[in-house]
Amino acid sequence: MKRTVLLSVTLSLLIPCTVFAQVETPSNSQDTPTAQKPCDLDRNFKVTMKYLLFLPENYDQQDSWPLLLFLHGAGERGTDLQLVKKHGPPKLIEAGKQFPFIVVSPQCPKDQWWQPVKLTALLDEIVEKYKVDQDRIYVTGLSMGGFGTWSLAAYTPHRLAAIAPICGGGETHWTERFPHLPTWVFHGVIDKVVPVERSEEMVESLKKHGGNVKLTTYPEAGHDSWTETYDNPKLYKWLLKQKRSPRRTQIDEGIDHEILPAPAADGCCQPLPGRGATDRKKPGDHPPTGRPR
Repeated sequence: MKRTVLLSVTLSLLIPCTVFAQVETPSNSQDTPTAQKPCDLDRNFKVTMKYLLFLPENYDQQDSWPLLLFLHGAGERGTDLQLVKKHGPPKLIEAGKQFPFIVVSPQCPKDQWWQPVKLTALLDEIVEKYKVDQDRIYVTGLSMGGFGTWSLAAYTPHRLAAIAPICGGGETHWTERFPHLPTWVFHGVIDKVVPVERSEEMVESLKKHGGNVKLTTYPEAGHDSWTETYDNPKLYKWLLKQKRSPRRTQIDEGIDHEILPAPAADGCCQPLPGRGATDRKKPGDHPPTGRPR
């Protein structure tokens, strides 16, 4: 069951602020202002978001279902929700694939990036309206959506059951917030848009904090490391095994890095001819940052 939905939520913020005034004032004035005083911001702002909604077959015959949140890349931003069907689970659903998840695929507005506070509002909306198993909420995304996946995990680390960021990255200090969160990371070794080091840095940082993380790389793949990933049934089987829990679990019997064949070319992103697993560039050969597509 596929649906197109518009999210409209009002959020309330309570934020301390600082007000500056003139420091030197007459000491005998009854209205003498202080240099600064504490005050509060209390305002509501509205969150609107378009998204695709998929409900599994036999949705009504089960009390609750796992939820998969998919975050697209920069190329699918805008107001045309059909663009979201270009890659990932929405593409597969459009082709007739059935998933044992509720699948929610929001669209990011043009010239904006994924904002964790807005995505959290979306999760609130879905949990309130649909039969979501709140111990089995999963997040995955590609490129800009990979960055969004990392940032959402840092923003709300104890709400999620697992994440699967693809060709993304983030700030390594984020990882200290979610070492308990099962994480499977994917990246193409010769990605020229977002260098593979962006994922490797996050994985290594997670490991330093005792993280539950696995990295899969495609030696001959460029930026499109998502087609092979989302076509792989192992990803969804792995996700379904994960449940929100404070206790650390092992991942795939201790295997924390695997190398797979290059994915097939898809659309704008052709796998480039290049090096294999033993002919990797050194970290210094890549620019320190990459722009997600």
